[in-house]
Amino acid sequence: MDSKRVYIRTIRSSDGREVVALANASAELHQPWISPPLTAHMFKAYLRRCHRDDNEGLVVCLVGSEKIVGVININNIVRGSFLSASLGYYGSAKRQGLGYMTEALDLVVRFAFDDLGLHRIEANIQPCNHASRNLVKRCGFSLEGESKDFLYINGRWRDHERWVRIHTRNSLTR
Repeated sequence: MDSKRVYIRTIRSSDGREVVALANASAELHQPWISPPLTAHMFKAYLRRCHRDDNEGLVVCLVGSEKIVGVININNIVRGSFLSASLGYYGSAKRQGLGYMTEALDLVVRFAFDDLGLHRIEANIQPCNHASRNLVKRCGFSLEGESKDFLYINGRWRDHERWVRIHTRNSLTR
């Protein structure tokens, strides 16, 4: 799937060096929000998780250059009557504020709903992460509530807000 400036594709093992370099170059931007793979070993563990049935690891690439400018994960995919998943994402600090992640998240939402057949996706965001909150707002997510001590990130349990996008259709397709 692509827009005018970016496209998304499944992550592959050959992306390791580029993803690790992006994560390291953008570490200050991502702290304390996420823990991306900062080493080759961490990338291999991440890639193993992406190959499970309940996860989709996607890279955000620039049209033309194919340079990776972000990563978006669809995690904890649950099928059956729930048809739900959670999102995780991070972008390049060098390209922050250019709208690439907004375009990419819109593509991922379409992919989650149209290709994976999901009904609900949520982004769990720490309340002080204003950039992430603004991103999901631009992409049509609604604040559903707050979860205390929701995720263990960078050595401690952190509160999160649940931002949700629901696909409105009348029947289950999967």
